[in-house]
Amino acid sequence: MRDFHHPGRSAAFAENGMCATSHPIAAQAAVDILKAGGNAVDAAIAGAVLLGLCEPAMTGIGGDCFALIKPAGTEEIIAINGSGRAPAALSAEGLRAKGHSKMPVFGDPAAVTIPGAIDAFCQMSQDHGKLGLDAVLAPTIRYAEAGVPVAPRAGFDWTHHHDNMNATARRFYLIGDAPPRVGQLFRHPQQAEVLRRVATHGRAGFYEGEVAEDMVTSLRALGGVHTLEDFANTRSSYGTPVSGNYKGIELVEHPPNGQGATAILLANILAEFDLPSMEPFGTMRAHIEAEATKLAYDARERFVADMDHMTRLAHMLDPATAKKLAALIDPTRCIDNPRTLSAEAHKETIYITVVDSNRMVVSLIYSVFKDFGSGIASDKFGILFQNRGAGFTLEAGHPNEVGGGKRPMHTIIPAMLKQNGRVIMPFGVMGGQYQATGHARMLTNMVDYGLGPQEMIDAPRCFSEFGDMKVEKGYSDKVRQELSELGHKVSTPDVGIGGAQAIAIHHDLGTLEGGSDPRKDGIALGY
Repeated sequence: MRDFHHPGRSAAFAENGMCATSHPIAAQAAVDILKAGGNAVDAAIAGAVLLGLCEPAMTGIGGDCFALIKPAGTEEIIAINGSGRAPAALSAEGLRAKGHSKMPVFGDPAAVTIPGAIDAFCQMSQDHGKLGLDAVLAPTIRYAEAGVPVAPRAGFDWTHHHDNMNATARRFYLIGDAPPRVGQLFRHPQQAEVLRRVATHGRAGFYEGEVAEDMVTSLRALGGVHTLEDFANTRSSYGTPVSGNYKGIELVEHPPNGQGATAILLANILAEFDLPSMEPFGTMRAHIEAEATKLAYDARERFVADMDHMTRLAHMLDPATAKKLAALIDPTRCIDNPRTLSAEAHKETIYITVVDSNRMVVSLIYSVFKDFGSGIASDKFGILFQNRGAGFTLEAGHPNEVGGGKRPMHTIIPAMLKQNGRVIMPFGVMGGQYQATGHARMLTNMVDYGLGPQEMIDAPRCFSEFGDMKVEKGYSDKVRQELSELGHKVSTPDVGIGGAQAIAIHHDLGTLEGGSDPRKDGIALGY
């Protein structure tokens, strides 16, 4: 339980509806939509699109999204994949012929996959929303015209990563060619115009006509192979979630091309160890989690790809696979990092979750991949393009090898927890490569250590990637020393690892309990 002698952030409690996300203005907009008669889907779309204005380094309408939706009156969960595909004319052979050994990241249209989020939002609104696009896009249109004050973490990201943008992007996302100061108003009236067209014409307002022409012309001027047909043909898709059982709690994840199966594999590996006997923020738990992460992520790099090209999903979800991997972990020493194929670590994402009064639940994650995406913006409307294509590999024959019309492997994953067949907590963890480990950490914080949503989010984190074990300042010097003695190369990150949001549904009490990460600007807010 929370120690009020060493207080953290209080959890938020409400009865009717709640939103937890990484920016207060977006959380407020989502709750306003609920109060106006909208449902959780309406509120999640409203908040998510607004976050693209509040946190443009993290997300925007030039990006992708994934969502899990639990409609009211049922406990069945629907997955919607709003990730875009590579342009039809893009090929691994062509990139290798140009001398590329790995996918480009910044400033190269080869890294730009077709933005999929807007189509997904339109589909979600049509199939599951109540108020319509005009109402749910209105808050962002208003703020894009009037301006949104830059929050502290958003300002930090602007300051440290604005050099990723090309000259066109700088014109739209900087003020006087400098990042906006904390508290300064950031406006994007061109984005307001794009969203007005989507509100009026639906997906056609984005994927066809003048907006699509602006995006295609801008990308082709830089050497891109994108076509109007690529944009017109973009469609989100529904799928069946994947899940695994951890000590009576079901972890429900989005199916590939996201890495949700990795989180399930990691949780299954951790289930082979007696975590409750370990100090929650001591050496042994951190060591076991780090070693399990290396093994689970190695499987991810080998197998996770576009669902149409993935053949080893059942293998990753099989508890027998986890048992074999767990047997490779030595409690007394650190193993060398398994090989990885992924060219880039993904870092920039937003997550939003909403539960409404009828207990419709939405868990949604939305991203432009790296900081300010590809750094390329369209000339007329200033749409900042994601560089999600950096998630492909150029290794010949790999299931995630880049190819026209394929979806790349994504790190972004929304999740929900179920108990006794009922959804008890939607949650998500931002932070690139960390996300699957973050899901397992949230799950074990709850199940093995009895932490509530805010406590599990506030708790210190560690993460081992690329031979470096990042250990947050919340860990003791003794733990750092002991991890070093086990062979880990320990470092202390300058900023916190990732960011998380969660809403616990207390079915017995009829209330909601929200947690929001202090590593971000956000808040959990209900009524």
